[in-house]
Amino acid sequence: MTSRPSILYVTDLSYPARGRRYGDEDVHLADRLREEFAVALCHPREAVALMDSFDAVLVRNSGPVIHYQAEYEAFRAAALERGTLVHNPLTGRGDMAGKQYLLDLTAEGHPVIPTVDRLDHLDRLPDVPEYVVKPVLGADSVGLAFVPREELAGTDLTGALLQPRIPFRYEVSFYFVDRVFQYALYAPDPDRRWELAVHRPTGEDLAFAQRFADWNTLDHGIQRVDACRTPEGGLLLVELEDLNPYLSLDLLDPAAREGFVAALKTSLRRSLAR
Repeated sequence: MTSRPSILYVTDLSYPARGRRYGDEDVHLADRLREEFAVALCHPREAVALMDSFDAVLVRNSGPVIHYQAEYEAFRAAALERGTLVHNPLTGRGDMAGKQYLLDLTAEGHPVIPTVDRLDHLDRLPDVPEYVVKPVLGADSVGLAFVPREELAGTDLTGALLQPRIPFRYEVSFYFVDRVFQYALYAPDPDRRWELAVHRPTGEDLAFAQRFADWNTLDHGIQRVDACRTPEGGLLLVELEDLNPYLSLDLLDPAAREGFVAALKTSLRRSLAR
């Protein structure tokens, strides 16, 4: 009997995500991957101790690394030193490397919510009544704060970014595997971010999302491009999630869900064949 490639599936099944069921999604996806791979689940704090026994490490719903920053940095360092095959690769330019990309994309003129990291650059942002302060290493809204313009002078931006709080019609997410679009979901009610429905993107929508998936230059892996629809109808990038994006697979119809699982299996096979 030919042995199946082994996957260490990194997840925090007990993370209390608001409006999402991390554990349910990962139990389902891990079970589907077992059709082709030998899969074992582990908590992110245990990845370094276990990963040498597996052919690859798949990082999934492992929660915001800000809650275990030291262990995450140790994992990255060990994986790079040992040449561990990690899916997604640790070369991502999106959230896995912090939110520097928001500054870079702003400077490059991409359609992104304008972002600065210094108060003396406030003139580069739209003049609005309220601003958003978000940690460079934040995720899942951890540490995010809204600050009125008149209170900005006393705001400490050490390790943080500043953006205008802009009105939008809704948020929408585009999901990619190996830079190939899979599906899109949106939140019709801006106040209920995780009450999602299937979104039928236009060609213009897809071109918008593809530019960021391609900008990230990951040769394989899962990306989620989060955007907001402005009152004028355009899209602005909110986040480029390339570390452990929640997939909301339970909201997809069977055909779309099967398509995603097939794409992920193919991506893992390609990675292991290198």
